[in-house]
Amino acid sequence: MARLLFILIPVIVAITIYTVVDCAIIDNRRVRGLSKPIWIVLILVLPVIGLALWYFIGRGGPELARDVAPDDDPSFIGGLRGDSEQDDRIRQLEEELAALDAEEEIIRPRDEKRRADAAAAEEQRKRREAERSSDGTASDPSDDEHPSDHGHGTGTNSSDA
Repeated sequence: MARLLFILIPVIVAITIYTVVDCAIIDNRRVRGLSKPIWIVLILVLPVIGLALWYFIGRGGPELARDVAPDDDPSFIGGLRGDSEQDDRIRQLEEELAALDAEEEIIRPRDEKRRADAAAAEEQRKRREAERSSDGTASDPSDDEHPSDHGHGTGTNSSDA
């Protein structure tokens, strides 16, 4: 009988140490029944019974620690139903969206505005050329490209050089 105790006591001590460490590092969401410090004391005070209670009652499975998405959590959804402040904010946002939809002028993106400005400038240039040709003056493309050159001999098309 004494030989059995010499083998059984070190095994129980090793299992107790393992169980205390397991209890200390396990996620709090997986602990059932009591808090972690109480479980550790219970395991140390009642070695065999505390071990059995920890593994059968206190230690929950990994499904207890799983993260729940907000739309799957009943407590989160229950809090949303009674939130009149949030309902007011949603109503206000819907009114703002309706007002934006009702506006007649649609704001164009920056690229479309640049294209429209470039097309308007091109149209204006063509109109000027058409007016010059109808007046009988020759349209010289160099006149449009270098308006600051007024024949002072500084341009590349100068005849004085």
